[in-house]
Amino acid sequence: MISFLGVLISSLISAFIRPCDQALENLALRQQLSVFKRLHPRPPLRQSDRLFWVWLSKLWDGWRNALIIVKPETVISWHRQGFHLFWTKISQPKNAGRPATSAEVSSLIKRMAAANPLWGAPRIHGELLKLGIDIAERTVSRLMPRQRKPPSQSWRTFLDNHLKELVSVDFFTVPTATFRVLFVFVVLSHDRRRVLHFNVTEHPTAEWTAQQIIEAFPEDRAPRYLLRDRDQIYGEDFRQRVKGMGVEELITAAHSPWQNAYVERLIGSIRRECLNHVIVLGEHHLRSILKSYFEYYHCARTHLSLGKDAPEARPTQRPESGEVIELPQVGGLHHRYERQAA
Repeated sequence: MISFLGVLISSLISAFIRPCDQALENLALRQQLSVFKRLHPRPPLRQSDRLFWVWLSKLWDGWRNALIIVKPETVISWHRQGFHLFWTKISQPKNAGRPATSAEVSSLIKRMAAANPLWGAPRIHGELLKLGIDIAERTVSRLMPRQRKPPSQSWRTFLDNHLKELVSVDFFTVPTATFRVLFVFVVLSHDRRRVLHFNVTEHPTAEWTAQQIIEAFPEDRAPRYLLRDRDQIYGEDFRQRVKGMGVEELITAAHSPWQNAYVERLIGSIRRECLNHVIVLGEHHLRSILKSYFEYYHCARTHLSLGKDAPEARPTQRPESGEVIELPQVGGLHHRYERQAA
């Protein structure tokens, strides 16, 4: 009670102080602040101190004359910073960015990329879809480790109205360890990108090539159209045999491999994904390598043109089917991924 009366009396006396005394008191306070500022050129300020001066600057026009500890421009900058933080806070979207990828899926993508250096994001994305993992191809590309490699070549689109009734044939060469050159003949169905037949020889002839067509289409299962280039190996014997089977030949223009794009793409895949990474010893060895690759090509490899499915359709396995296991293919050059119950 006594302290309350003391404060009250002190307040009443201050209210009746003469203007001269009040000016002297302000002068004394300012002098003490000047001494404090000389001793502490940058006095520590709290956030509440800054808010007080920003608030005071909006209510009192003479705030600049009473300010000593900082410059008036500093108070203005405090207000601008607060304005910026306020609008930044209320402008942020509530749900920003795409959903995060689980650590398990991220680790699986990196493991696939490391085990299959010849695969790109579309191929790995196709494998993930077959494992029941719903993820965007762009996300797969972002999570893959960066590798220095030349960009993949693009192929011109080949359009034909009789896709299911068309096959392509072509030769490509393979050098051996003893510097011999072997010729590989392939027959490709455009419908599901199936390799219907292949064979290897060191001395191809028109008779040998015609025999391969018969072996490729036994029991009157010949296609309606056969697409080939203008190689001289397709001689009279070959043309007569094809005509006798009721097959119509479609011959590409000279020096235009893009017109036979499907089989050219197949040959490019065989080289990039298989033959460029092995040393061929002879005909028997090359047949064995190609047989192993075509088993992988038909049953495991996903294709962009088939909706990222294999020529022999692969079922989609849901995550609840079990853990992901890795099955080596083509001597470990590629892998197939499946789910196996624990």
